[in-house]
Amino acid sequence: MRNIFFVVLGLFLASPSFGQKPYLTSDGELILSFAKISNKGVDEQSIPRFTMFFHGQSLIHFDRHETSGFFTGFSLRNVGFIYDQDASTRKKYRTYNVGIPIGFKIGDMDNMYVFGGYELEMPFNYKEKTFINEKKEDKFNVWFSNRTPTFYHALFVGVRFPHGLSVKVKYYLTPFFNQNYTQIANGTPVKPFENLDVNAFHIAVSTMITKGKKVVVGD
Repeated sequence: MRNIFFVVLGLFLASPSFGQKPYLTSDGELILSFAKISNKGVDEQSIPRFTMFFHGQSLIHFDRHETSGFFTGFSLRNVGFIYDQDASTRKKYRTYNVGIPIGFKIGDMDNMYVFGGYELEMPFNYKEKTFINEKKEDKFNVWFSNRTPTFYHALFVGVRFPHGLSVKVKYYLTPFFNQNYTQIANGTPVKPFENLDVNAFHIAVSTMITKGKKVVVGD
């Protein structure tokens, strides 16, 4: 799927009508997260997770013409989910990720358009919290943890409305955990995530921090 995406992207960039001056935008996001969870082959439910801090992205836009375009850039995002391990134990997991999105947009470039694409994200900080009977019993975070994959691959689709507001749905193709991660417990190596298969997804509402003003690059 990723290979097809980049082939289409190459054809788009090679088009002779591509050549409008690029411009920059910056967005902040509010995210409502969920997860598709399978524990030892049994489907489980995640608890909705709402986050305001910290999500942001800076994008460089290449408008092919007034009705289509392409964008890429840089993002920083708080990604995670909440999971009831049993009747008394609740787990909260999150990573901070840096990402590079690549996407297309179709519609009115100065008003309202739909967009979609692919994003490569690298998790650089992992946090895990454990609650027993609603009381926090454990919390830790690790930089560049082996508990997660080195990279996440994700697909997204959304709508940009007038005045810089947008709504986006994003699904992570890569499982949240590194299921081969091994730790030592009571002198014995164990794989805590071996049978826990999780794919995160979320709904994001974004606002354009630049309030719709376009900053021309290289002008």
